[in-house]
Amino acid sequence: MTEAAGEPKKEEGQDFRRLHSYPLIRHSDMNEEMRTEAMELCVTACEKYATNNETAARMVKESMDKKFGSSWHAVIGEGFGFEITHEVKNLLYMFFGGEKAIIVWKCS
Repeated sequence: MTEAAGEPKKEEGQDFRRLHSYPLIRHSDMNEEMRTEAMELCVTACEKYATNNETAARMVKESMDKKFGSSWHAVIGEGFGFEITHEVKNLLYMFFGGEKAIIVWKCS
């Protein structure tokens, strides 16, 4: 691989994806206060259990049950699809840390 003037040499196979460390809300119909609390809770869980999505989702679910009543569900992971039924004003779909998707919803 030749090196152009002023450009650093890049090794082949090196991953150049940019990882986003901030939360990106894709869709939400929650009110502002609930959305902010749910987003902060999801970020905390993902940072605390960075290698275990199941434990992070359990933490989010249990915390949302305590704070906003029962019947909350949470899925955290990469490369999944979903079709859900949820209560109005009780859905949050966001991304965190690049490719990690989080969906939190209430369904009674």
